[in-house]
Amino acid sequence: MLLWSLLLLLLLPPLLLLLLLLLPSQAARLSWLASLQHRVAWGALGWAAAWQQRRLEQSTRHVGQSQQRALSRCLQGAQRSGCPPRGSADVSTFQKRFPLIRASRIQEENGGQLRAPTSNQGQGEAFLQATLLGLTVLKKAHPEVLAPGSIARVTPTSPWPSPLPWPLRALDQAALPGVKGPGALLLEALRRPGLRVLEAGTAVELLDVFLGLEADGEEWAKAVAAGTPGAPLPSRAAELQQALEGGPRGLALRLWPKLQVVVTLDSGGQAEAVAALGALWCQGLTFFSPGYAASGGVVGLNLWPEQPHGLYLLPPGIPFTELLPVQEGVRGETDSTVLLAEAQRGSEYELVLTDPTSLTRCCLGDVIQVVGAHNQCPIVRFVYRLGQALSVRGENMAEDVFSEALRRAVGQWPGAKLLDHVCVESSILDSSQGSAPHYEVFVELRGLRNLSEEHRDKLDHCLQSASPSYKSLRFRGSVGLARVHLVGRGTFRALREALTAAPSSPFPPEMPRVLRHRDLAQVLQRRVVS
Repeated sequence: MLLWSLLLLLLLPPLLLLLLLLLPSQAARLSWLASLQHRVAWGALGWAAAWQQRRLEQSTRHVGQSQQRALSRCLQGAQRSGCPPRGSADVSTFQKRFPLIRASRIQEENGGQLRAPTSNQGQGEAFLQATLLGLTVLKKAHPEVLAPGSIARVTPTSPWPSPLPWPLRALDQAALPGVKGPGALLLEALRRPGLRVLEAGTAVELLDVFLGLEADGEEWAKAVAAGTPGAPLPSRAAELQQALEGGPRGLALRLWPKLQVVVTLDSGGQAEAVAALGALWCQGLTFFSPGYAASGGVVGLNLWPEQPHGLYLLPPGIPFTELLPVQEGVRGETDSTVLLAEAQRGSEYELVLTDPTSLTRCCLGDVIQVVGAHNQCPIVRFVYRLGQALSVRGENMAEDVFSEALRRAVGQWPGAKLLDHVCVESSILDSSQGSAPHYEVFVELRGLRNLSEEHRDKLDHCLQSASPSYKSLRFRGSVGLARVHLVGRGTFRALREALTAAPSSPFPPEMPRVLRHRDLAQVLQRRVVS
């Protein structure tokens, strides 16, 4: 048997070369070779993903042992980096010796560093696992979407946490070699009407792409017609022009009639962009994220593309993960955490990750709700970030509570569609002089050009309905009426450019819903139109 295997390995390359030479034309040879590379890559990916799936199943069935091993690896990593661990690798001993640290404190200690520390050890493996399993489950749910030439990425950043290693790179056809700029990527995608998958780094980046496409659609169509770059495609340019004339609703499917799936990487503050895209430009399409990224690392895996967007498995590997109970939008009075196997369905917890370099147990501020279990590991949805709560008089208006109230209010504004929003406490802009402290709310809308007092009153009513503490403070006059400002098109794109320009900006960039810095708030204030 071994002899036959060796003989096959020796004969296979010359046989393939002979078949390639027998093909009638160079185009046919290239097409056949690309198809062969694609098949070989999928075979390799299937094997690698099956191995990762077996490891994941094993670790989630014995989650206590898996977390103990993850902690041991963290301690070994700290020892190698010159930070010798104190005590044993026992979880309870580790928790007693290393107190919890808030992400805000780390930010202060690092001179305003936006990113909380995460583990580099093991993150490469976690990134690759999310990518391999994500591609596999996406292919299983939509078998035809990952065929050769069916994928295009329209942003320089990729939604897949890890680049594919050789020989899997034949599958990475989302961005052509040498094509890196966002304009060139979008132009290449527009030239290909048969796309089935559209990729972008994050949903907010994709929202910016569609807003720019809608604003400058005529120039894009002319570029396709002129063949800049590539061969001129006048018929395709005419198709693009006709699609753009139909308006934003369903634009993606008019541009690419075979399109089925939009792939972006989920992280904090992306839900609003996903909702706006799904209601307008990407109406009728499935959204998929291979994982959830927080503080620069992948902390959740998406194994269920057929389920509603936003369900993730918390794996038991590195980074070592703990869960801190949260009650009614605030942290508990104690710092007593639970491990993954102890998470209770329906309960909310703040994520706590341990950095193996410095053994920092960091409370990220990301709050998850447990909705189920896979073996012994929790299946969760990310609901809000503690650092994005509003509190001008101690009312502690949580991120998800405010966002839901705003969505209900906009739903009562005839013709309006919410694209993006940000809040600022009045003290940041010094706008409370002569009045009670209040919220300054900046919104970008589609379908409404001016805000009336009636529109603004409806938001305040929705906020009072959503938060009893806010309602009580409003009744007593301790908190003033929320002031709503409509900003012009492109305002939030300018804000995101200002955010990503910061040297410490993480990827994916978490979209803030509450601004704490006056200079960023003034970016919005200067663009108010109503």
